[in-house]
This record gives sequence, structure tokens and C-alpha cells, in this order.
Amino acid sequence: MSAALSEKPCIICVAITGSVPRKEDNPAVPITVEEQVESAQEAFEAGASIAHCHVRMEDQTPTSDPERFARLKEGLEAHCPGMIVQFSTGGRSGAGRERGGMLPLKPDMASLTVGSNNFPSRVYENSPDLVDWLAAEMRTHQIKPEIEAFDLSHIFQAAAMNRDGRIPGRLYIQFVMGVKNAMPVDREVFDFYVATTRRLMPEADWCAAGIGRHQITLNEWCVAAGGHCRTGLEDNVRLDRDTLAPSNAALVRRTVELCERYGRPVATPAQARAMLDLRPAA
Repeated sequence: MSAALSEKPCIICVAITGSVPRKEDNPAVPITVEEQVESAQEAFEAGASIAHCHVRMEDQTPTSDPERFARLKEGLEAHCPGMIVQFSTGGRSGAGRERGGMLPLKPDMASLTVGSNNFPSRVYENSPDLVDWLAAEMRTHQIKPEIEAFDLSHIFQAAAMNRDGRIPGRLYIQFVMGVKNAMPVDREVFDFYVATTRRLMPEADWCAAGIGRHQITLNEWCVAAGGHCRTGLEDNVRLDRDTLAPSNAALVRRTVELCERYGRPVATPAQARAMLDLRPAA
């Protein structure tokens, strides 16, 4: 790793709950808004500067309910000052435009998947019309998209949308690897993703998410290559094969240790906001 990359602060995103893991998988998975705020605060204090947010019903099923997102956003802003709030517009929480119903709440960021792909038991459908509508909503409410790239074509599509203004400004790309039936964890593919992003969008920042046991692998690849990291119970409920993660904060601390090993400083919320061209915290 070059000296310039080793000096670049690493932004850590914590995906606190997601739509899939349940208390039965790991009792530490936060479900209620109150549990999520408490878990995010611990992760924030451990070094995370972005909270990637989903919301759940009382029975643990995912939802896009704007009222729950509003309460979560309010709690995060009160207890995690400066932390970047990133809402999910993922397809497990609703259908069609329902997935963007919380965007008028004006989070700092929101996820945006710009194409379709297979998931373990269904198609993750992101039609061109829906992608364009979500992107337009994000422009309207001055929300920075986090492009979730499940496939190489999604990187090319993000670049095209950047060129024509549908996704303005400097992009933030996240490579998602390890979802069954989608892109597996492969080092040559990862390196190609990084090279392609740098070629098509030289100013873009990037990170990666590894699912399940691959989380720590992708974290290390990102830290070593000068990228940013995503961790958290949404993607992985274990510290290792035999040990459940006791909290989101424990997974964040593991990522911080990787940064220390490679000599990468961990980005503060203020540094992360500046790097991602976000407005200052209120």
C-alpha cells in the first residue's frame, strides 16, 4: 500500500440490523427503534461514522414505514452527534415506490441499487423506471446515494447515470460480494471492480460489503487497497464460526483493528462528511 493510501482515513459504515437476521440467529440483532439507537451509539463510539438503516415491525419483519424511519433518524441524531444517517431503499422492505417513501425525511445518504440481480430465492428487481425515480427523489431531497453494486454492470450503469446527471457529484460505490446466486467473493473480481471504478469514475470513493464469513475478508481487502469498510450484524452475525458477535460495536472494533494493522486512520464523522461531500451535521 502506498504512503498516500496508508494516510487516507477509512470510513466505517455499520449496517445495524438489515431485513434478514433475527433474534433467533443472534439475540444481539437490534429490532426495535430503541434497540437500534442503542446499538448504533455503541458502534459510533467504537469508530463507525455511517449508520446504514433499516426498520422492522414488532414481529421482526422488515418495513419501509416512514414513521419508524423518522423515529430512528431522530434517535441517531440525538445520541450519535455527527454520525451519517443512511437509509436503505432495499427491496425486502417494500415494493415499488414504497421503497423510497422515507426519502422526504432527508437522511444524509440512501442506498441505491441501479440494476437487478438474483438473491438466494428470488430476483432483486430494480427496474430502470424505479431506479430513475429513486435517483430523482434523492436529488430532490439532496441525499447522496450509496451505489450498491451487486454486479459489474451496476458499476457501468452508475457511471452512465453520473455522466448524464441522474446521479450528480462525486459517487460513492459499494461492491456487495458473497450473496448467494450473485457475485461471489473473488479477489481478482474485487481488484477488477476497484480498477474499473477508478477508470470510469476517477474521483469516486468506494467500499465493499462481504456477506457472512466473508465480511472480515472484504474489510481487509478494502483497508489494504485504500477503500472504506462496511461491517455490522445485517451482513454477518458472527465473530467466527463458533462465536456469535455480541454487538455491532464488536464488529466495528474488529474493523478498527484492521485499520491499525495497516496504518490507516479511522475517519471521524466530520472527516467522513467532508470526504463524501455531505452537508455538515446539524
